[in-house]
Amino acid sequence: MVKLKGKRIVVTGGGGFLGGYIVSELNKLEPSEIIVPRSKEFDLRQMDNCRKIADGADIVIHAAAQIGGIGFIDQIPGDIFYNNAIMGLQMMEASRQAGVSKFVTIGTVCEYPEFTQLPFKEESLWGGYPEETTAPYGWAKKILLVQGDAYRKQFGFNSVHLLPVNLYGPKDNFNKQLAHVIPALIRRFVEAREEGKKSVEIWGSGDASREFLYVEDAARGIVLATQYYEGTKAVNLGSGIETPIAKVAELIKELTGFKGNLLWNSDRPDGQPRRQLDVSVAKSFGFEAEVDLREGLKRTIEWYEKSRKKDDI
Repeated sequence: MVKLKGKRIVVTGGGGFLGGYIVSELNKLEPSEIIVPRSKEFDLRQMDNCRKIADGADIVIHAAAQIGGIGFIDQIPGDIFYNNAIMGLQMMEASRQAGVSKFVTIGTVCEYPEFTQLPFKEESLWGGYPEETTAPYGWAKKILLVQGDAYRKQFGFNSVHLLPVNLYGPKDNFNKQLAHVIPALIRRFVEAREEGKKSVEIWGSGDASREFLYVEDAARGIVLATQYYEGTKAVNLGSGIETPIAKVAELIKELTGFKGNLLWNSDRPDGQPRRQLDVSVAKSFGFEAEVDLREGLKRTIEWYEKSRKKDDI
């Protein structure tokens, strides 16, 4: 067990969606200091900045990432790969040089092969190439698993790699260019309701499935792993429940009060066909999802309705 009370903890990406909830969860455990480096001041693509951040830290949780939906990745796949890879590689190396006692990498379910037997087991990670539309992001994170394993073998460096599924919740990114499936659908349905539209177009066929994890649950799982997980293999963080995108859309339609029709655009990509995780390893260190999809969507929609701005882009 790693005791977090009195420790100096760095959370890269701590000002972001997931990172903010990680910081809140950590604060419950009374660390001496939580450092949240801001990208405007500390560009993690520069090694000197990584060294400054890691200096004097006991624990580093690397949650910083450049990511958006399928369309966003398709526009700048090179940037997505390079920026995410270099930030992680350098942050881990700087942490090793600084003598950090534990490094926690927040990876992604996109690291799994496109066609993986359900439920996804951690040992299946190397069974094939990731789904093409998200592969630049998946590979950028996956190489950090290799780096962590190599550093453990050569230097005895304590690094763990977590694989959260699709996250959602209040404070998510609802920007049209960056939003993932749940915030994108919430925004479309709310706007369509207000504009009196009779239909909403949705990318894909609706047949693909995803597993979703409420962001507060994810943050709790990450902090539990920071305390209790010492394994050398990546570990899944999810609910263990597979849900078709069509069902998610119908649920959001109901909860937002949109009365029109759904138009599925099958010319647009579905992404990975199916996702569902085996979460038994996470259960071994005390993590289980607590907020079900309906309740989580309700909370997220309520937050969006109250906080959104009319000039939001």
